Order: sequence, then structure tokens, then C-alpha cells
Amino acid sequence: MNPIYTTIELIRILDTEGETYLRGERLSLLSTAPTGHAVVDYFLKSDGIQKYTAYQDFKATIHAYQRQHQVSGLVWRELVVRGQSLHYPEVDPRLVTLPADVLILQLHKPRILDYWQRVTAPMDLYLASDRGTHYLPLEPAAVGAMADKAQWAQLQAWERAEFLEVVLQLGWGAPEAAAHWRNRPEAGSDYIHGVRPGQRPIC
Repeated sequence: MNPIYTTIELIRILDTEGETYLRGERLSLLSTAPTGHAVVDYFLKSDGIQKYTAYQDFKATIHAYQRQHQVSGLVWRELVVRGQSLHYPEVDPRLVTLPADVLILQLHKPRILDYWQRVTAPMDLYLASDRGTHYLPLEPAAVGAMADKAQWAQLQAWERAEFLEVVLQLGWGAPEAAAHWRNRPEAGSDYIHGVRPGQRPIC
């Protein structure tokens, strides 16, 4: 019996194969038609479409393997902001999530929200709008109401000497679909950016 690949092994395979496809060493010879993704179709020529389609086909094969063998799409991260740490599950963007993964995300939502509230207490909050092109000022109480409606939460942070931005993703539906605005209302996310007082989001 062949061993089952782990989450980390599948990520490594996707990374390695992704470079191969980008170099054009593997092409989808059957695909010269538009991909259906307006931005991709605008910029890619036929060989670019072949590379893109071949890699998307390979990713679909990996995702089918995940579902067949119940390989999680979650990785565990350690986030440290302002000296406070959080160990939490994160959706890897290259993989899909299983129903069990979504349950894990839901179980960790309260811890993520508690951490977010602690590290952003003195910060200005903004809600990303218009597909992330604009930011609207937000009161902490509004975040709580939005969090109540969300099924799960994710975090990202960027910190430099003069800048700190902490982004809370409040999502619903399949996490791999929730990052894309075009999948609303079935799946989607609200992104709340915390920045130091007087600063504006840049991430």
C-alpha cells in the first residue's frame, strides 16, 4: 500500500510543479481558448494560457487527492504581534479545505478574535471595501457584530520599525472560495485592518 502524502508534502509538490509549469516545461496542449478569468485572459498569450491551464489542472488533481485521502488543507502558524503570540490553524492558499478543517477553524475562531482584540486595542480599524481598493473607518463594536456572523477567522500581520498592520479575515463558506469577491454570497470574507493611530492600511 502506497503511503499517503501529508499536507506539507502536497504543498512542496505544488511549489515544485508550479515552477516547472511556469518555465513552460509542462503545457496543456488542449487549451488555447480563454481561461474564463478576465484578468488572466487579458495578459496571457496562447502559450501562457497553456501554462496556466496545465497548472490549474494539476492543482485540481491534488485537490481531488486531498478529498479522496482526507488530507487536511490546514497548516499551523505562530504569529507574534507586539510581543504576544498565537498558535493557530491557517488555510494554505494552494490547497482546499475538508469539512473537518472547517470545524477546526470554527473551534479556533474565539481564540483568534480574542487575540485580535488584545493586539489591536490601541489601533485604528478600517474595513476593506470595493474589492480591497478603499478602506472605511470602523469602530470596535462593529467588528464584534461582524464577527458574530462569520463562520471562521484568519489573521495576517506585517510589522516594521515604523509600521504595523494586522488584518482580520472574517469568512463564511468554503475558505478557498472566500478570498475571491466573485464567489459572494455563497462564500466571502470581510477584511478588517488594524493600524497604528494616524496611519492607513497598505496591505
